[in-house]
Amino acid sequence: MILVFGSLNIDLVAQVPVIPGPGRTVLAPSYQTHFGGKGANQAVAAARIAGRGRVRMAGRVGRDAFGERALDNLHSNGVDTNLVVRADESTGCAFIAVDPAGENAITVASGANMTASATDLPVSQLAADTVLVLQMEVPFAQSLAAARRTKSASGTVVWNLAPVPEKMTAAMVTELLAVTDYLLVNEHEARDAAAGIGLGAPDYETAGGHLAKAGDLTCIVTAGAQGALAVTADGTCLQVPAPRITPVDTTGAGDTFVGAFAAMLSEGMPLQAAMGVACEAAAQKCLKPGAQAGMPVRTAIPSLT
Repeated sequence: MILVFGSLNIDLVAQVPVIPGPGRTVLAPSYQTHFGGKGANQAVAAARIAGRGRVRMAGRVGRDAFGERALDNLHSNGVDTNLVVRADESTGCAFIAVDPAGENAITVASGANMTASATDLPVSQLAADTVLVLQMEVPFAQSLAAARRTKSASGTVVWNLAPVPEKMTAAMVTELLAVTDYLLVNEHEARDAAAGIGLGAPDYETAGGHLAKAGDLTCIVTAGAQGALAVTADGTCLQVPAPRITPVDTTGAGDTFVGAFAAMLSEGMPLQAAMGVACEAAAQKCLKPGAQAGMPVRTAIPSLT
């Protein structure tokens, strides 16, 4: 079972001629409403590949219309929402600007996500075949507690260190590494995390190696068009290329990678092959707008058909 503990948001997306800098305003002709939140995104990505009934979401939404829509969307994608709690705070909302090249800038109002609690995950839901997926959009202490619960049940922890907190401390990184089996980061997050524990690196491959050794784990670094690499605790490095595409919208590509990787991990697929599927899934997502709308189903992944 894949268990995702994390954020659920509604995304308001505007196509802009240029992403505005500080003090600048740009006009967009309209906006679109999409479903998001890194936790929900990863749950949907995993469910579309793993299949209905294989993914369970834990987190919190508000007692509002956005919350209802977020839950309905997860149901429609085959995600079990029995562990999602309704909170008094409003459902999280993200404001996303996307430029003509497909790059994006995102502001997130966390709302109910900040009330998420590890106690929402009953110990009875955790077992040796549990793959717990975590991110950084709910309180860190609660994610850490959820990881510890999963490790105590002999489950596997996949932690996507995104977004990197502005005030990330060395203690936070050290605690995270200690309970993680697979650390998933992009090239910037890899270097930030390594620097956070005093292990500066000239490139993301070196940073990934530092993190893998420090945590006795496997660190997977995604690098956009350059694909992904994994460094194991013993220093072994595996690389997977990314399919060549012309992106329409990169929003949610990283989450698609994480969800697809977790799906393959839960099926016992070897590391390099699982990374290959994740790269294919992320590339497919970039061809369509919206964080979740473009996430592929299993039959759209060439290596799985």
